[in-house]
Amino acid sequence: MLISDKIRRIASEAENDLQNIFADIDRISLNHTEHVLDVFRKNEVSESYFAATTGYGYGDRGRDAIDKICAEVFRAQSGFMRHNFVSGTHALTVGLFGLLRPGDIMLSVTGSPYDTMLEVIGIDADGAPVKNINGGEGTLTDFGIEYRELPLTADGKIDIPAMCSAINAAEGRIKVVYMQRSKGYLARPTLFTAQIKEAADAAHRAAADAGINIPFVVTDNCYGEFTEEYEPCYSGDGRDGADMIIGSLIKNPGGGMADCGGYIAGTSRAVELAGYRLCCPGVGLEAGASLGQNRNILRGLFMAPHVVAQAMKTAHLAAYIFDSLGYKVSPSPTERRGDIIQTVECGSAEALVSFCRGIQSASPVDAHVSPEPWAMPGYSDEVVMAAGAFVGGASIELSCDGPIRPPYTAFLQGGLTYEAGKLGIMCAAEACINS
Repeated sequence: MLISDKIRRIASEAENDLQNIFADIDRISLNHTEHVLDVFRKNEVSESYFAATTGYGYGDRGRDAIDKICAEVFRAQSGFMRHNFVSGTHALTVGLFGLLRPGDIMLSVTGSPYDTMLEVIGIDADGAPVKNINGGEGTLTDFGIEYRELPLTADGKIDIPAMCSAINAAEGRIKVVYMQRSKGYLARPTLFTAQIKEAADAAHRAAADAGINIPFVVTDNCYGEFTEEYEPCYSGDGRDGADMIIGSLIKNPGGGMADCGGYIAGTSRAVELAGYRLCCPGVGLEAGASLGQNRNILRGLFMAPHVVAQAMKTAHLAAYIFDSLGYKVSPSPTERRGDIIQTVECGSAEALVSFCRGIQSASPVDAHVSPEPWAMPGYSDEVVMAAGAFVGGASIELSCDGPIRPPYTAFLQGGLTYEAGKLGIMCAAEACINS
């Protein structure tokens, strides 16, 4: 690889300055690995769990064990982890449609959600309802569900007083309080587990004090799994967390091994309702053929804490290198993180595309391909994406993407190994310098 001495020197300085941060990441990874291993041992994971089933999938011991393991790994009352989910957005859609009914209100307390969720809700980028000339497409709005949102505070936190006031004013109609952990394509901080738990507890308490229906707190947990000591779901010893956390298996919890899928974990009732929407009322989670995916799901979940640690180190390194080169980065090189996403403001469409091409050139798959912006389904702007991954679109593997709109920010995430992540970051830096 053609990497200049300058970039290699900055990377070496970064590793020296980030030693303590890397050591803390390794500590968290060890703790999670011990917990996951304990859960696997407790549930007696064995070769028989890897057997493929077809048709209805009745009696699939591996599938049922994975559901139980999912709940225990995330320290939730209940959960399920299935290959059936196409994406994180699909899993979120199943969760929301499982909980919401006509006349209910969905309140987002983290501002506007990720771009792909806008079409699920049935609104445009400005929050206005989408009117489709061909008729309803099955959005939440089509089913008579009202959407409202509250912005984060100036310092990027959930506005808890405003949330509680909204819950009281709605007189029991707010059924879901929605929180997105990661920033998505917005210039805001990622939420930490403690912030989500505090807001969830306040939402439940506000409803209970007002004598109205207690809402379900739903958290889009994508990109955040295993980055902190605990996940933000309800733990069973008091209402101190989200009723439902949702994520994708081609992100953190799939560990780079799962071919597809997602998970939903949380309180027993919330998970039960989501299971009915995944399949159908009366069947729920009792059926569903695994089609040979159990092995990779379990292997990926076992690997996930280590792989996430590699991605976290890669993100810190990227922040350090690009900050040293004068780019605006978030989080900063030494800032504590609650997800694996690193942003770099490239300043122009050309520089953003060059950044992505640099990442792609250091990928193990399709390194010869040159990324180009395109009208990606579910996004309001053209998006350029580098994703030379073994699993198509897997953002736990080193990848980056960004919408072609000012300030032309690259959203970087992943890295199956720190060594490969380091090489990818150095190639991206070289590409930006030479663009």
